[in-house]
Amino acid sequence: MATRKKPAAPPSASRASAGETAIGSYKPVDALKHDKGLEPVARPFIPSSEEKGQEAEAIAGLPTRKEVPLNPVTRRGQDPELYWMHKYGEDDAQQQLDVDIRSLYRHEHIAPEKIIASLYKLRGRDDAQNELFTHELFGNPLAMDELDKPLSYYKQPNKWQNRLIQGDSLLVMSSLLEREGMAGQVQCIYIDPPYGIKYGSNWQMRLNDRNMPNGDSDDALSGEAEVIKAFRDTWELGIHSYLSYLRDRLLAARELLSLSGSCFVQISDQNMHLVRSVMDEVFGSENYLGLLSFKKKGSQSGDFVPPINEYLIWYARSKADAKFRAIYVPRDVLSGYEAGFTTVQLADGSTRPLSKAEVNGTAALPPGARIFRANPMFSDKGGPNEPVEINGKSYPSGGNSWKVSPRQIPKLHVDGRVIVQKTRLRFKSFADDFPLTAMSNLWLGLGGATDKQYVVQTNVEVVKRCILMTTDPGDLVFDPTCGSGTTAYVAEQWGRRWISTDTSRIALNIAKTRLMTATYPWYKLMDVAGQDVRHGFKYKRVTRITLGSLANDELPEVVELVDKPEEDNNKLRVAGPFTVETLQADEPIAPDQMAATEHDADSTQRFIDRIFQHLKTAGVKNGAKRETAVFTRVDIINDPEGALHAEGWYGTATGERKAYFHIGPQFGTVSRVAVNDAVKACARRGDADWLLALGFGFESDIENRSVTRRVGSFEVTKVRMHDDLMQEGLIKKDKKAASFVTIGEPDIGLIREGGIVQVEIRGLDIYDPIRDEVKPRSASDISYWMLDADYDGSNFVPSQVFFCGGDKDEFDKFKRGLSGLAAASVKRNAERMLKIEMDDEAFERVYGFRSHPLPEQKGKKIAVRVISQFGEESTKVLTL
Repeated sequence: MATRKKPAAPPSASRASAGETAIGSYKPVDALKHDKGLEPVARPFIPSSEEKGQEAEAIAGLPTRKEVPLNPVTRRGQDPELYWMHKYGEDDAQQQLDVDIRSLYRHEHIAPEKIIASLYKLRGRDDAQNELFTHELFGNPLAMDELDKPLSYYKQPNKWQNRLIQGDSLLVMSSLLEREGMAGQVQCIYIDPPYGIKYGSNWQMRLNDRNMPNGDSDDALSGEAEVIKAFRDTWELGIHSYLSYLRDRLLAARELLSLSGSCFVQISDQNMHLVRSVMDEVFGSENYLGLLSFKKKGSQSGDFVPPINEYLIWYARSKADAKFRAIYVPRDVLSGYEAGFTTVQLADGSTRPLSKAEVNGTAALPPGARIFRANPMFSDKGGPNEPVEINGKSYPSGGNSWKVSPRQIPKLHVDGRVIVQKTRLRFKSFADDFPLTAMSNLWLGLGGATDKQYVVQTNVEVVKRCILMTTDPGDLVFDPTCGSGTTAYVAEQWGRRWISTDTSRIALNIAKTRLMTATYPWYKLMDVAGQDVRHGFKYKRVTRITLGSLANDELPEVVELVDKPEEDNNKLRVAGPFTVETLQADEPIAPDQMAATEHDADSTQRFIDRIFQHLKTAGVKNGAKRETAVFTRVDIINDPEGALHAEGWYGTATGERKAYFHIGPQFGTVSRVAVNDAVKACARRGDADWLLALGFGFESDIENRSVTRRVGSFEVTKVRMHDDLMQEGLIKKDKKAASFVTIGEPDIGLIREGGIVQVEIRGLDIYDPIRDEVKPRSASDISYWMLDADYDGSNFVPSQVFFCGGDKDEFDKFKRGLSGLAAASVKRNAERMLKIEMDDEAFERVYGFRSHPLPEQKGKKIAVRVISQFGEESTKVLTL
C-alpha cells in the first residue's frame, strides 16, 4: 500500500461516481483519457506513415543533430569514474554525444473501446448514441484538412494519446527532446536492458513462441534487422560496448526527466556494479535513492550459491526535489516483533512478553490483547525540557527535549499511554495505531511474470511499485525497453500516461495486442464531473494515531493508500486510445557511394559483396511458382539519383535476361518512396524485364507486383533477404540457400450478400527464417489481422481485430468482463432500461479469417493489415 497527500477537491467532487451517472450518459465500457480538465494534456501533431516527408517544410532550418555532454555532472580527471574502451570515442577525445534527430510517424491509431464495441450491444439506446466518434478519440490527425497539415506538424497541439514506438530508443528520445520539446516532462523512466552478452537470450523469433532453440545454434538468432543492429551496437566490444550503449541512453533519459522524476534500471548481479557506476556519472552519486532487490526467478542452478535475485537501481533527477509516495504492507506479528513490538497488553491491563508461538503464528493472541512497544518521548529537535511529574515523582528530561508539551504528558499517563520506568518515561505505541509498515528495499514473494507472453518479461508487481512510489495519476512514464509492454500495461492500469519503445517488431506487436485486449477495474475518479484523472482516484483510507495527535486531542491523521483505489463494478475499463508509431528510417546509400562513406565503410562493402555472391550462387526463390532465378553476373551501377544500385543477368527458358536491383538499408526497412523512385528509374532505362527491391523489411504499404501483374514493361518484386547477410560474425556457417525469397501479398476477398459485405483472408505467402522456407497461400502463420472499415488514406484506425493465429483466448478478458456486466448491470430510471447483450457470433468471428459484417457503401475505402507470426506486415486498401 502506498500513501499520497490528499489532493485539492475538484469541482463537483460530491456528485455521483462515474458509474452512477445519468442513464443517458452511462457507458458500460470506458477508458481513462488524458484530454480532460481545464488545461488538458497535449502532444505535438506529427505526420502519419502515409504522410511521411510532408513535415519537411515545418522542420526546415531546425537542427538535424543533437549534442549531449558525456559528463553532465562529473569532471574528467578530477572525479572518480569508471573507464572502458571507447568511452570517449576511438580517439579518447570525444566530449559530446552526437545523435541524429529524426521524425516519428503515426502508423496506427488503436482504440480498444472501438474494437470491443463490435462485440456487444446496449439494448435500450439508439445505435447512434452508442457510436464511438473516432475524431473525438484522436483529435486533429483525423479531422484536419489535408491542405492544413504540412505547416501544422510539430507546431499545433493535439489530444494526448499514449504511444508505442518502434525504433532505436536513443533516436526516439532525441526526437522527443528536439522535435517535440519534451525535456523535463517525464516523471518516471523504467529501463530493463539486456543483462548479459548471450545473443538470442533476449530476443523472440515468433509472436506465438517464446521457446528458443537450445545451445548456441544459428537458428536461435533473431530474424529482425533492427534487433541484430541493436545487438551489434550493444555487444560489439563486449562489456565496453554495453556500457557505452547504456550510458548514451541514460544521458538522453536524464534530459527527459522532470526535476522531481526518477529513473529505475532493472539488472542482475552480473553487471550491477558497473551499471551503478555509470549511473553515478550520469545522475550524480548524490542523487542515488537506493537498491531494490526482488526474487524474480525460480530455482536456479550454479557452481556456487544459486542466483535468484534481480535488482532495481534507483536514481532521482534531483534527490532534493524527488516525488515519493511511501508504499505500505500489512504488519503481522512477526514483522512487528522484529520492529520492536515485543510486548502484549492483555484485556485486564496486564502486560507480558509475546510468546515464541505467538510470534511464529502457531498460537493466537488472547481475546482483547494488543501488542505494543515502548517508544522514546524525546526529540532531537529543540523544545521544552522541564521535568514531568507523574504520581508525585519528577522525571527530568536529562537535557533532552520532550516531543510534546510536558503539561500534556500526565494526561497521556491517565489514558494508559505512558510507560513509567525507573528514571524515564516512554510512550506506549500499539501496533494497531497504524497497522501497516513501510515497505523496505527487499521485495519478497513476487516470483516471475504470470501469463508470460515474451521471452523476457517482468512481473507487473515490480513495475507497479516503482510507478506508484514515484508518480501520480496523469504523470508520464517512459520505457525505452518495451519488451512485452509491462510498463505500459501497468501505467495504463494506474492512470498514468505512457510512452514505450523497442527495436523489435515482435516485441511491439506483443505489447500492442496485450494492450488492445487488456481489461482493468474502473477506479472511481475524484473529479467525477470533469473526468480529469490528474485529481487522482478515490482511495481507501486508514488512520494513524500518533503521540502528537493523542497529546493535542486531535483527530488521527488520515492516510490515503494509493494502491487501494475504490472500484466501480458496474463498468468495464479497457485501455485508452494509443498510437503505434515508427521512426524515420536511414536513407539508403548507393553501393558506389558506400566506399566513400567513412563510417563502417569496410562493413558495408562486405555486405554488398555478400549480396552479389549469394545472388550468383543461390539466386532468388519465387514463393508462388517455386522457381529460382540464378544470376550469372551482377555489377554495381552508377545511377544519378541513387534509386538503382546494381544490374544482373539471369537465365530463362527463352534466354538470358536483365534485371535491376534496389538494395535497401543494411539495418532498416525499405520505404515506399524508395521503391517508387526505383520503378521510375527502371522505366526510364527501359532495358530490363525485372526490378527487384531487396530488403530485410518493407513498409507495410508497398504493393507487391511481382507475381500476378506487369507494371509497364517489367515486373516489380519485393524480395526478402535472408538474415545471414547481416549476421556476419554471429553465425557459424553461411546458409546460401534461400538467401533471397519473394514476398507474397495477402489473398483478400470480399463476400457480398444483401447489402452487407465481409472481408475474408484466404491466404498469405510467408517466409519462415527459422525453417528457411516459403509457405505459399497459407493462412496458418498469420498472427492477427486488422480492418479499418472507413480508411481515409492517411490514418489507419482499426475497428475490427482478429486473432486467427493465437490460442483463441485473446478476447477472453473482454468476454468475461462483458458477461459480468450483462448479468448484473440493468440500469433503470423513469424512461428506459439499458441492458448489455453479448454478440456470441461476433466472438466466434474474432478468431477467424472473416470480418464482422459491414454495410456495403459503394466507393467507400477499407484497409486490411495482416501481421505474420514474425511481426512482418502487409496492408491492402480495397474499394467497396
